[in-house]
Amino acid sequence: MRKTGKTGKSNRMRQEASYMAAKEQLTAMEMIWGFMSGTTGHMGKTDFAPQKEAFGDFASPETYFPRVVPESEGISSEKLTQMLRELAAARHTDMHHLLVLRNGHVICECNFAPYRSGIWHATYSMCKSITGMAAGFLISEGKLSLDENVYDIFEKRNGLLQKILRPNLTVKHLLTMKSGVQFNEMGVVSGNDWVDSFLNAPVKGTPGEAFEYNSMNTYLLSAIIQERTGMKMVDYLRPRLFEPLGIKKIFWESCPAGITKGGWGLFLCPEDAAKLGVMYVNGGKFEGKQIVPAEWVAASTSVHATPPEKMGKYGYGYQVWMEERPGSFAFNGMLGQNVLGYPDTGVVIVTNAGSNELFQTCEMLDIVRKYFGAEFGAELKSGEAESPMAYQKLVQTCRDLEGAKETPGRILRGGWKRRTPGPRNSGTPRQIDMAQLLHGKEYKMEDTHVGMFPLTLQVFHNNFSDGIRRIGFFYEKGRFFVELTEGEKTQRIEIGLTGSKVVEWVENEESYLLGTTGQFAENEDGELVLKLEFAFLEEAARRRVKIIFQRDFERIRLEWNETPGKDLIIEGLESLVTDVAIAPLLPSRFRERSLDMIHLLMAQTIEPMVEAHRVRPGEETGTEEAAAEAESAAAVENAENAEETV
Repeated sequence: MRKTGKTGKSNRMRQEASYMAAKEQLTAMEMIWGFMSGTTGHMGKTDFAPQKEAFGDFASPETYFPRVVPESEGISSEKLTQMLRELAAARHTDMHHLLVLRNGHVICECNFAPYRSGIWHATYSMCKSITGMAAGFLISEGKLSLDENVYDIFEKRNGLLQKILRPNLTVKHLLTMKSGVQFNEMGVVSGNDWVDSFLNAPVKGTPGEAFEYNSMNTYLLSAIIQERTGMKMVDYLRPRLFEPLGIKKIFWESCPAGITKGGWGLFLCPEDAAKLGVMYVNGGKFEGKQIVPAEWVAASTSVHATPPEKMGKYGYGYQVWMEERPGSFAFNGMLGQNVLGYPDTGVVIVTNAGSNELFQTCEMLDIVRKYFGAEFGAELKSGEAESPMAYQKLVQTCRDLEGAKETPGRILRGGWKRRTPGPRNSGTPRQIDMAQLLHGKEYKMEDTHVGMFPLTLQVFHNNFSDGIRRIGFFYEKGRFFVELTEGEKTQRIEIGLTGSKVVEWVENEESYLLGTTGQFAENEDGELVLKLEFAFLEEAARRRVKIIFQRDFERIRLEWNETPGKDLIIEGLESLVTDVAIAPLLPSRFRERSLDMIHLLMAQTIEPMVEAHRVRPGEETGTEEAAAEAESAAAVENAENAEETV
């Protein structure tokens, strides 16, 4: 009887843990519903405090590796030119930065416009491999072992639930994504104590049995390092990794409890990412000095888990993905952040992008594999005869891609989702005329649920927009500005009409660099259209808006979108809605809607259309009456102007 009683109690506790996990996922679902309902301001149950630092000076980018002609390293310029062109033309790939090195020399570098050289870039999950290195350091110092039980490490946090139910969950299970713990990335919006949520979460199956990608495994590795050393992981790594490699410009976000996020949140310059790849290709050595223990490099780049083929086909090590070529590896982050290493050829490739794909199975890496994968190497020589013409073509291709959006009139033909530039526009004076025509015109939004900050970034950084309530246009001293008011804060952004402009955008006291471009056009109804693009230069995201001026400039319609975003968010939403553990807990408003309807609502949230009416200086009312009065006043003004013209 006693045994049966214990079993019943154990089952009840398991059910309670499962319910808690579902409730955490439900919090994420409620946040998504908030977006769809037009809620602005902070959402979720995680406290927000501004963290992100301003990048600082980017006018003089630092370079460490020598730049050489590709042929001097046995690789043809023609091969690199072809790869660049394919990457630029790929429909699912939005390239930001590309570095190709061989034997520690840069043989190709391209910063796709409007992205600039020397600016750090969000790494997303690419930084998991760095967290893995931190674990390797701690193990080599004798302060941690692969077989340690995670619950023992956090013994002081263990409650009755862990003591009764805890499985043998080890550090190795975290490193190989085999923990089975059901507290995942979506759960971080449910509260501030992520360690406690992880330790109290149910475990699916037996740890070590199955690969299940979960960024919270990496987060817990960071928490373990802080628990054992008393230092945030980013500070623990400075003297061991960053300083020996000369990496100075980094920023790594912390969770609300002050623990380095570990699995995401790192900003790193492409040149510094290349240092990590060169070091790993050389067995952990850099400039002849052993940085990461060679044993750890070998272990982390060996297969310890088999991911689903839709994520990666070549195996997973200790927070490192294997690549197609035998012995090769990838530090891989979502949306196109990669450090690819090929030890047998000495090649390292760094990519940053804003692609609409998550893992290794993606268009961008398929293109890279075509040129540097399993078949690469047969033509390698210690030095190849230089071809000035081929090298010049490579240089020109890079210049074209770095300036592809620097010229007015090159907004993409066939819509912004196309990658083929349109013809050059010789009407630059007309662009200026249109900007002057808009000078001083201000508009009040009739719906304030749309913000400048992309939805994906709001979620990643727990930094939620208050929504744009007012927009104005100004042309002063040959410069065109758009003025946006979110909440109580007004910011003026310079727009590049003859090339992109780099400006700062501050979202709730966090600074972000924008590359801005604008182009005036006319639609089929003869209405003036202003197309604006805001590329978040440190991130994977872009915000775009098409503004249509109507009724003699008395009204405007703003059509927003962001990339990447819609497909990824809808995919995540679908997995939540169909989760058998969560579905019974969903509010009736979700259960009553079909999945297709939710897709439609989310699409409208990510690509909203907002109307606004013109207001004169001093007008603050947003009522329909005010709008009507403004239209009436404008009609009188236009009539008077017409009489004067006659």
